[in-house]
Amino acid sequence: MTTPRIVNCPTCNKAVKWTSKNPNRPFCSERCKLIDLGSWAAEEHRIPESNPPDFTSDEPERDL
Repeated sequence: MTTPRIVNCPTCNKAVKWTSKNPNRPFCSERCKLIDLGSWAAEEHRIPESNPPDFTSDEPERDL
């Protein structure tokens, strides 16, 4: 039998076993999962754009 991987909860940094028995992985609990979801909904977390749009330009966007 292999030892389960241990990861840190992204919200509270608590050690969590990465197993199929943990429905909240990578989070330690439903609470931490909902806190993270709320942060995304409030736009506290963002995925950066490689080329942000230029809203100051009057030129129409072109598809490449």
